[in-house]
Amino acid sequence: MIELIEFVENAETEEEEGDTLTLPYDQRQKRRQRVRLDSGRDAAILLSRGCSLVEGDCLRSSDGFHVRVKAAAESVSSVRSEDPLRLARACYHLGNRHVSLQVGAGWLRYQPDHVLDDMLRGLGLIVIHEMASFEPERGAYHEHGHSHSHSHSRDVQPDHSHPSDEGYANESSHEASIGGSLAPDGNPT
Repeated sequence: MIELIEFVENAETEEEEGDTLTLPYDQRQKRRQRVRLDSGRDAAILLSRGCSLVEGDCLRSSDGFHVRVKAAAESVSSVRSEDPLRLARACYHLGNRHVSLQVGAGWLRYQPDHVLDDMLRGLGLIVIHEMASFEPERGAYHEHGHSHSHSHSRDVQPDHSHPSDEGYANESSHEASIGGSLAPDGNPT
């Protein structure tokens, strides 16, 4: 079994590819799993840190064998519209629900959910179910290497700030909105 232990994001290699691996979105989120390469060979993904694989990424074994990742066609809900305001409203409501969302010019795509489908129909959009690859947005901080890990507990640190907080009070509204209030010094009351 081939052990794929190294991740190379969107690798640009001139080497001849060793093999390809086609996976749906959910499987591309797992860092440790057994897989079957497109050639039929068995392999294990054994990555030391979490990562999301996207079309074009490369996995390598310790002996240099490499595998190019492909996004599988899977069942998705898609919305198309020539009205950018309707699509913006759809993005707002889906993002407010922390839905993984793929955004294209004039269209949106997400994993099927009848509740979300009905919500978007209520906004005047037409939802279709189709088979397509699903490559949702990775997030605003992905390419910049910024980790946004902090607790949403009542144990707020007074120096909690973000680089983009210039000109705003240090009271992080997301902490205050979860049930506690903050004193002017940033500590819970």
